[in-house]
Amino acid sequence: MPPRQILAERGIGRSENVRCDVDSPHLVLPLITLGDPRRLSGGYLYHLRMAEAAPAHKAHIRFLSFPEWPFPLAALRGPAMLRRAEEGGASAVLLDSIAAAFAGPAAMMRRPGVPLIGILHQPPGGIDHPALRALVQTRLDRLALRRADVLVAASDHLAEQLVGRGLAESRIRVVPPGRDVAAPPPVPVEDLRRGRRAAFLCVANWLPQKGILELLDAFGRLPADAGTLHLAGDESADARYAARVRSRVADADLIGRVVSHGPRAVSDVAALYAAADVFVLPASRESYGTVWGEAMAFGLPVVGWRAGNLPRLAQDGSEGFLVEPGDIDALARALMRLALDGELRTRLGAAAKRRALERPTWGASAELFFATIREVVDWRA
Repeated sequence: MPPRQILAERGIGRSENVRCDVDSPHLVLPLITLGDPRRLSGGYLYHLRMAEAAPAHKAHIRFLSFPEWPFPLAALRGPAMLRRAEEGGASAVLLDSIAAAFAGPAAMMRRPGVPLIGILHQPPGGIDHPALRALVQTRLDRLALRRADVLVAASDHLAEQLVGRGLAESRIRVVPPGRDVAAPPPVPVEDLRRGRRAAFLCVANWLPQKGILELLDAFGRLPADAGTLHLAGDESADARYAARVRSRVADADLIGRVVSHGPRAVSDVAALYAAADVFVLPASRESYGTVWGEAMAFGLPVVGWRAGNLPRLAQDGSEGFLVEPGDIDALARALMRLALDGELRTRLGAAAKRRALERPTWGASAELFFATIREVVDWRA
Protein backbone atom coordinates (compact mmCIF):
# COMPACT_ATOMS: atom_id res chain seq x y z
CA MET A 1 0.00 0.00 0.00
CA PRO A 2 1.48 3.41 -0.92
CA PRO A 3 2.65 5.54 2.04
CA ARG A 4 0.13 8.33 1.27
CA GLN A 5 -2.73 5.82 1.39
CA ILE A 6 -1.51 4.38 4.69
CA LEU A 7 -1.24 7.88 6.16
CA ALA A 8 -4.71 8.82 4.95
CA GLU A 9 -6.33 5.67 6.31
CA ARG A 10 -4.82 6.33 9.72
CA GLY A 11 -5.86 9.98 9.62
CA ILE A 12 -2.22 11.00 9.79
CA GLY A 13 -0.73 14.15 8.37
CA ARG A 14 -3.43 16.60 9.46
CA SER A 15 -1.38 18.19 12.21
CA GLU A 16 2.30 18.86 12.77
CA ASN A 17 1.84 19.11 16.54
CA VAL A 18 0.91 15.51 17.21
CA ARG A 19 0.65 14.29 20.80
CA CYS A 20 -0.17 10.84 22.14
CA ASP A 21 -3.23 10.21 24.22
CA VAL A 22 -2.40 11.08 27.83
CA ASP A 23 -3.40 7.58 28.92
CA SER A 24 -0.89 5.89 26.59
CA PRO A 25 2.03 4.25 28.42
CA HIS A 26 5.52 5.65 27.87
CA LEU A 27 7.53 3.66 25.34
CA VAL A 28 11.17 2.84 26.12
CA LEU A 29 12.80 1.92 22.81
CA PRO A 30 16.44 0.86 22.55
CA LEU A 31 17.59 1.04 18.92
CA ILE A 32 20.47 -1.25 17.95
CA THR A 33 22.63 0.12 15.16
CA LEU A 34 26.25 0.03 13.96
CA GLY A 35 28.97 2.50 14.88
CA ASP A 36 28.30 6.20 15.42
CA PRO A 37 24.51 6.77 15.39
CA ARG A 38 25.00 10.46 14.57
CA ARG A 39 26.71 9.95 11.21
CA LEU A 40 25.27 11.79 8.24
CA SER A 41 23.51 9.29 6.02
CA GLY A 42 19.86 8.69 5.18
CA GLY A 43 19.25 5.76 7.52
CA TYR A 44 21.04 7.29 10.50
CA LEU A 45 19.32 10.65 9.99
CA TYR A 46 15.97 8.83 9.84
CA HIS A 47 16.64 7.37 13.29
CA LEU A 48 17.76 10.72 14.68
CA ARG A 49 14.63 12.44 13.41
CA MET A 50 12.47 9.76 15.05
CA ALA A 51 14.44 10.10 18.29
CA GLU A 52 13.86 13.87 18.23
CA ALA A 53 10.13 13.32 17.69
CA ALA A 54 9.82 10.60 20.34
CA PRO A 55 8.93 12.79 23.36
CA ALA A 56 5.88 14.15 21.51
CA HIS A 57 4.70 10.54 21.26
CA LYS A 58 5.43 9.58 24.87
CA ALA A 59 8.48 7.60 23.82
CA HIS A 60 12.24 7.60 24.29
CA ILE A 61 14.74 6.12 21.84
CA ARG A 62 18.20 5.25 23.15
CA PHE A 63 20.95 4.08 20.85
CA LEU A 64 23.09 0.97 21.29
CA SER A 65 25.86 0.34 18.76
CA PHE A 66 27.74 -2.70 17.58
CA PRO A 67 31.45 -1.98 17.10
CA GLU A 68 32.62 -1.54 13.51
CA TRP A 69 34.86 -4.59 13.51
CA PRO A 70 35.77 -6.52 10.34
CA PHE A 71 32.73 -8.44 9.11
CA PRO A 72 31.27 -10.53 10.74
CA LEU A 73 33.19 -10.32 14.05
CA ALA A 74 30.71 -7.90 15.61
CA ALA A 75 28.24 -10.82 15.78
CA LEU A 76 30.25 -11.99 18.80
CA ARG A 77 28.67 -9.10 20.68
CA GLY A 78 25.15 -10.14 19.65
CA PRO A 79 24.04 -11.91 22.87
CA ALA A 80 25.34 -9.09 25.10
CA MET A 81 23.78 -6.45 22.85
CA LEU A 82 20.33 -8.03 22.99
CA ARG A 83 20.59 -8.44 26.78
CA ARG A 84 21.54 -4.77 27.17
CA ALA A 85 18.68 -3.74 24.90
CA GLU A 86 16.09 -5.49 27.05
CA GLU A 87 17.38 -3.94 30.26
CA GLY A 88 15.78 -0.87 31.78
CA GLY A 89 12.16 -1.74 31.11
CA ALA A 90 12.33 -1.77 27.31
CA SER A 91 8.92 -1.74 25.63
CA ALA A 92 10.36 -3.11 22.37
CA VAL A 93 13.76 -3.49 20.76
CA LEU A 94 14.33 -1.69 17.45
CA LEU A 95 16.93 -3.27 15.17
CA ASP A 96 18.51 -1.23 12.38
CA SER A 97 18.93 -3.26 9.19
CA ILE A 98 22.59 -2.23 9.01
CA ALA A 99 23.16 -4.17 12.26
CA ALA A 100 20.75 -7.07 11.66
CA ALA A 101 23.46 -9.50 10.56
CA PHE A 102 25.34 -9.08 13.84
CA ALA A 103 22.23 -9.67 15.93
CA GLY A 104 20.96 -12.54 13.76
CA PRO A 105 22.55 -15.58 15.43
CA ALA A 106 21.77 -14.28 18.93
CA ALA A 107 18.19 -13.43 17.89
CA MET A 108 17.62 -17.00 16.74
CA MET A 109 18.78 -18.31 20.14
CA ARG A 110 16.90 -15.63 22.09
CA ARG A 111 13.80 -16.52 24.05
CA PRO A 112 11.27 -13.85 23.01
CA GLY A 113 10.76 -11.20 25.69
CA VAL A 114 9.71 -7.79 24.44
CA PRO A 115 8.82 -7.33 20.76
CA LEU A 116 11.62 -7.08 18.20
CA ILE A 117 10.96 -4.57 15.40
CA GLY A 118 13.21 -4.31 12.37
CA ILE A 119 13.82 -0.82 10.96
CA LEU A 120 14.89 -1.44 7.38
CA HIS A 121 16.73 0.89 5.03
CA GLN A 122 18.29 -1.84 2.90
CA PRO A 123 17.38 -5.37 1.76
CA PRO A 124 18.97 -8.49 3.28
CA GLY A 125 22.62 -8.60 2.29
CA GLY A 126 23.03 -4.84 2.20
CA ILE A 127 24.00 -2.76 -0.80
CA ASP A 128 27.05 -3.17 -3.04
CA HIS A 129 29.02 -5.59 -0.86
CA PRO A 130 31.31 -8.13 -2.57
CA ALA A 131 29.51 -11.32 -3.56
CA LEU A 132 30.78 -13.49 -0.68
CA ARG A 133 30.05 -10.83 1.94
CA ALA A 134 26.56 -10.27 0.49
CA LEU A 135 25.82 -14.01 0.55
CA VAL A 136 26.88 -14.44 4.18
CA GLN A 137 25.22 -11.22 5.29
CA THR A 138 21.94 -12.17 3.60
CA ARG A 139 21.77 -15.36 5.63
CA LEU A 140 22.65 -13.59 8.89
CA ASP A 141 20.19 -10.77 8.18
CA ARG A 142 17.39 -13.23 7.58
CA LEU A 143 18.00 -14.89 10.97
CA ALA A 144 17.18 -11.60 12.67
CA LEU A 145 14.34 -10.63 10.33
CA ARG A 146 12.58 -13.95 10.90
CA ARG A 147 12.49 -13.20 14.62
CA ALA A 148 11.09 -9.68 14.18
CA ASP A 149 7.42 -9.13 14.97
CA VAL A 150 7.16 -6.35 12.38
CA LEU A 151 9.48 -4.94 9.71
CA VAL A 152 9.30 -1.17 9.17
CA ALA A 153 10.51 -0.36 5.64
CA ALA A 154 11.49 3.12 4.51
CA SER A 155 9.78 2.88 1.10
CA ASP A 156 7.34 0.90 -1.02
CA HIS A 157 10.30 0.06 -3.27
CA LEU A 158 12.12 -1.58 -0.36
CA ALA A 159 8.92 -3.31 0.80
CA GLU A 160 8.59 -4.91 -2.63
CA GLN A 161 12.22 -6.06 -2.45
CA LEU A 162 11.56 -7.66 0.93
CA VAL A 163 8.50 -9.50 -0.35
CA GLY A 164 10.56 -10.59 -3.36
CA ARG A 165 13.09 -12.07 -0.93
CA GLY A 166 10.38 -14.19 0.67
CA LEU A 167 9.41 -12.07 3.68
CA ALA A 168 5.70 -12.00 4.46
CA GLU A 169 3.94 -8.86 3.26
CA SER A 170 1.67 -9.01 6.32
CA ARG A 171 4.66 -8.28 8.57
CA ILE A 172 5.84 -5.21 6.63
CA ARG A 173 4.82 -1.62 7.34
CA VAL A 174 6.00 1.28 5.17
CA VAL A 175 7.03 4.43 7.04
CA PRO A 176 8.80 6.80 4.61
CA PRO A 177 11.13 9.59 5.70
CA GLY A 178 9.82 13.15 5.73
CA ARG A 179 10.31 15.41 2.75
CA ASP A 180 10.99 18.47 4.88
CA VAL A 181 14.43 19.55 6.06
CA ALA A 182 15.60 22.28 8.41
CA ALA A 183 14.90 25.83 7.25
CA PRO A 184 17.88 27.52 5.58
CA PRO A 185 19.47 30.52 7.29
CA PRO A 186 17.77 33.89 6.57
CA VAL A 187 20.88 35.20 4.82
CA PRO A 188 21.47 33.35 1.51
CA VAL A 189 24.77 31.55 1.00
CA GLU A 190 27.18 32.73 -1.65
CA ASP A 191 26.25 32.56 -5.30
CA LEU A 192 26.73 28.87 -6.09
CA ARG A 193 26.86 29.48 -9.83
CA ARG A 194 30.18 31.32 -9.49
CA GLY A 195 29.75 33.16 -12.77
CA ARG A 196 28.45 30.16 -14.72
CA ARG A 197 25.00 29.36 -16.08
CA ALA A 198 23.73 27.05 -13.33
CA ALA A 199 24.60 25.61 -9.92
CA PHE A 200 24.35 21.81 -9.68
CA LEU A 201 24.20 20.16 -6.25
CA CYS A 202 24.87 16.57 -5.18
CA VAL A 203 24.35 15.57 -1.54
CA ALA A 204 25.85 12.14 -0.91
CA ASN A 205 28.61 10.43 1.01
CA TRP A 206 31.51 9.42 -1.21
CA LEU A 207 30.63 5.78 -1.82
CA PRO A 208 30.67 3.81 -5.10
CA GLN A 209 26.90 3.22 -5.14
CA LYS A 210 26.28 6.97 -5.12
CA GLY A 211 27.67 7.33 -8.63
CA ILE A 212 29.88 10.36 -7.93
CA LEU A 213 32.60 9.31 -10.39
CA GLU A 214 30.00 8.82 -13.11
CA LEU A 215 28.59 12.26 -12.31
CA LEU A 216 32.04 13.82 -12.62
CA ASP A 217 32.60 12.12 -15.96
CA ALA A 218 29.28 13.46 -17.25
CA PHE A 219 29.86 16.94 -15.84
CA GLY A 220 33.31 17.03 -17.42
CA ARG A 221 31.69 16.82 -20.85
CA LEU A 222 29.86 20.13 -20.35
CA PRO A 223 31.42 23.39 -21.55
CA ALA A 224 33.38 25.21 -18.87
CA ASP A 225 30.78 27.98 -18.54
CA ALA A 226 27.79 25.62 -18.23
CA GLY A 227 27.80 25.23 -14.50
CA THR A 228 29.47 24.73 -11.16
CA LEU A 229 29.03 21.41 -9.38
CA HIS A 230 28.82 21.32 -5.57
CA LEU A 231 29.42 18.08 -3.65
CA ALA A 232 28.24 17.85 -0.03
CA GLY A 233 28.82 14.69 1.99
CA ASP A 234 31.25 12.61 4.01
CA GLU A 235 34.46 12.27 2.02
CA SER A 236 35.95 9.68 4.39
CA ALA A 237 33.27 6.99 4.06
CA ASP A 238 35.45 4.97 1.62
CA ALA A 239 39.08 6.08 1.53
CA ARG A 240 39.97 4.34 -1.75
CA TYR A 241 36.92 5.67 -3.55
CA ALA A 242 37.52 9.15 -2.14
CA ALA A 243 41.06 9.11 -3.54
CA ARG A 244 39.66 8.34 -7.00
CA VAL A 245 37.11 11.17 -6.67
CA ARG A 246 39.78 13.68 -5.66
CA SER A 247 42.01 12.58 -8.51
CA ARG A 248 39.17 12.99 -11.00
CA VAL A 249 38.25 16.46 -9.69
CA ALA A 250 41.85 17.54 -10.30
CA ASP A 251 41.68 16.64 -14.02
CA ALA A 252 41.86 19.46 -16.57
CA ASP A 253 38.20 19.20 -17.63
CA LEU A 254 36.98 19.72 -14.06
CA ILE A 255 39.54 21.79 -12.24
CA GLY A 256 37.99 24.91 -10.75
CA ARG A 257 34.46 23.79 -11.62
CA VAL A 258 33.75 21.42 -8.70
CA VAL A 259 33.41 22.55 -5.08
CA SER A 260 33.65 19.95 -2.28
CA HIS A 261 31.88 21.03 0.91
CA GLY A 262 32.46 17.90 2.99
CA PRO A 263 29.92 16.77 5.60
CA ARG A 264 27.55 19.59 6.50
CA ALA A 265 24.96 20.18 9.20
CA VAL A 266 21.31 19.82 8.20
CA SER A 267 20.78 23.59 8.17
CA ASP A 268 23.83 24.05 5.92
CA VAL A 269 22.50 21.45 3.48
CA ALA A 270 19.17 23.28 3.48
CA ALA A 271 21.00 26.47 2.53
CA LEU A 272 22.67 24.65 -0.38
CA TYR A 273 19.29 23.37 -1.60
CA ALA A 274 17.91 26.90 -1.44
CA ALA A 275 20.77 28.35 -3.49
CA ALA A 276 21.16 25.60 -6.13
CA ASP A 277 19.45 25.34 -9.52
CA VAL A 278 19.50 21.56 -10.07
CA PHE A 279 19.93 18.49 -7.87
CA VAL A 280 21.78 15.52 -9.35
CA LEU A 281 22.49 12.13 -7.78
CA PRO A 282 23.08 9.15 -10.10
CA ALA A 283 22.81 6.57 -7.31
CA SER A 284 22.09 3.04 -8.38
CA ARG A 285 20.46 1.34 -5.38
CA GLU A 286 18.77 3.85 -3.13
CA SER A 287 16.00 2.22 -1.10
CA TYR A 288 14.40 5.65 -0.70
CA GLY A 289 16.78 8.54 -1.39
CA THR A 290 15.79 11.10 1.23
CA VAL A 291 17.87 13.81 -0.42
CA TRP A 292 15.91 13.54 -3.67
CA GLY A 293 12.69 14.25 -1.77
CA GLU A 294 14.28 17.12 0.14
CA ALA A 295 15.64 18.71 -3.03
CA MET A 296 12.26 18.44 -4.75
CA ALA A 297 10.58 20.11 -1.76
CA PHE A 298 12.96 23.06 -2.34
CA GLY A 299 11.77 23.28 -5.95
CA LEU A 300 14.82 21.72 -7.58
CA PRO A 301 14.53 19.53 -10.67
CA VAL A 302 16.25 16.19 -10.03
CA VAL A 303 18.54 14.19 -12.28
CA GLY A 304 19.64 10.58 -11.77
CA TRP A 305 19.55 7.04 -13.03
CA ARG A 306 16.25 5.35 -13.73
CA ALA A 307 16.97 2.97 -10.84
CA GLY A 308 16.27 2.35 -7.18
CA ASN A 309 13.49 4.47 -5.73
CA LEU A 310 13.92 7.57 -7.92
CA PRO A 311 11.30 6.49 -10.51
CA ARG A 312 8.75 6.48 -7.67
CA LEU A 313 9.68 10.03 -6.67
CA ALA A 314 10.01 11.75 -10.05
CA GLN A 315 8.92 11.19 -13.63
CA ASP A 316 11.30 11.72 -16.52
CA GLY A 317 10.53 15.01 -18.25
CA SER A 318 8.09 16.10 -15.55
CA GLU A 319 10.04 16.71 -12.32
CA GLY A 320 13.49 16.17 -13.77
CA PHE A 321 15.38 13.76 -15.99
CA LEU A 322 15.89 10.04 -15.41
CA VAL A 323 18.41 8.29 -17.66
CA GLU A 324 19.43 4.68 -18.09
CA PRO A 325 21.99 3.55 -15.51
CA GLY A 326 25.55 3.92 -16.75
CA ASP A 327 24.69 6.09 -19.76
CA ILE A 328 27.19 8.90 -19.17
CA ASP A 329 26.36 10.62 -22.47
CA ALA A 330 22.66 10.79 -21.59
CA LEU A 331 23.47 12.09 -18.12
CA ALA A 332 25.66 14.81 -19.64
CA ARG A 333 22.91 15.77 -22.11
CA ALA A 334 20.37 16.08 -19.27
CA LEU A 335 22.70 18.33 -17.30
CA MET A 336 23.43 20.43 -20.39
CA ARG A 337 19.73 20.97 -21.13
CA LEU A 338 19.15 22.23 -17.62
CA ALA A 339 22.26 24.41 -17.67
CA LEU A 340 21.16 26.18 -20.86
CA ASP A 341 17.43 26.52 -20.26
CA GLY A 342 16.39 28.51 -17.20
CA GLU A 343 12.70 28.29 -18.08
CA LEU A 344 12.95 24.51 -18.22
CA ARG A 345 14.60 24.47 -14.79
CA THR A 346 11.81 26.63 -13.40
CA ARG A 347 9.04 24.48 -14.89
CA LEU A 348 10.51 21.16 -13.77
CA GLY A 349 11.39 22.57 -10.36
CA ALA A 350 7.84 23.82 -9.79
CA ALA A 351 6.47 20.38 -10.71
CA ALA A 352 9.01 18.74 -8.39
CA LYS A 353 7.88 20.91 -5.50
CA ARG A 354 4.20 20.18 -6.13
CA ARG A 355 4.86 16.47 -6.12
CA ALA A 356 7.11 16.62 -3.06
CA LEU A 357 4.48 18.46 -1.06
CA GLU A 358 2.14 15.51 -1.54
CA ARG A 359 4.48 13.37 0.55
CA PRO A 360 4.42 13.19 4.35
CA THR A 361 6.42 15.54 6.54
CA TRP A 362 8.65 14.20 9.28
CA GLY A 363 5.85 14.97 11.73
CA ALA A 364 3.42 12.73 9.85
CA SER A 365 6.01 10.00 9.37
CA ALA A 366 6.84 10.05 13.07
CA GLU A 367 3.18 9.66 13.96
CA LEU A 368 2.91 6.59 11.74
CA PHE A 369 6.22 5.23 13.08
CA PHE A 370 5.23 5.40 16.74
CA ALA A 371 1.65 4.28 16.05
CA THR A 372 3.11 1.16 14.41
CA ILE A 373 5.38 0.46 17.37
CA ARG A 374 2.60 1.04 19.89
CA GLU A 375 0.33 -1.31 17.92
CA VAL A 376 2.93 -4.10 18.17
CA VAL A 377 3.60 -3.44 21.87
CA ASP A 378 -0.13 -3.46 22.67
CA TRP A 379 -0.65 -6.64 20.66
CA ARG A 380 2.15 -8.42 22.57
CA ALA A 381 1.03 -7.11 25.98
